[in-house]
Amino acid sequence: MPTITEYPDRPYLGIKREITMTTFGLVGDRIGEMIGWLAQRGVPLVGAPFFRYEIIDMPHDRLLVQAGIPVASPVEPEGDYFADVLPAGRYATVLHHGHPDRLMSVTTDLLRWAADQGLKWDMTEESDGEHWGARTEHYQTDPREHPDMADWDTELQFRLA
Repeated sequence: MPTITEYPDRPYLGIKREITMTTFGLVGDRIGEMIGWLAQRGVPLVGAPFFRYEIIDMPHDRLLVQAGIPVASPVEPEGDYFADVLPAGRYATVLHHGHPDRLMSVTTDLLRWAADQGLKWDMTEESDGEHWGARTEHYQTDPREHPDMADWDTELQFRLA
């Protein structure tokens, strides 16, 4: 069952790519590398890695997506890494236990729930797709400890307007 949660600003180290549904690895495969980069610099992680969807254009199978690693305070990025902040605010959240390939139906349910509640998203419709302020999937499970994706926990956090 979805809930509404208030979050403060949350800094992170990220990487961004324009991808399709079949090229998610261009972003996702960089998470381990970013965690290693932070560990080499003694920067502790303060939450689960996540994907942040900036632009979603499903009719054209085009997504602008970030992979992010939460940190306690901003870090000085290098190369194609950047520092950013998930903005403070109210988020509709839901926890999914199971394979990530089921997240589309979980997302559909969350969007429907919010519409039924009369909630509005931090999102604008533009000619190139939906522009989201903060629409994220936080991967709570360490795949080294639980390689079976059916055992993973993922929390969706979508910022409300």
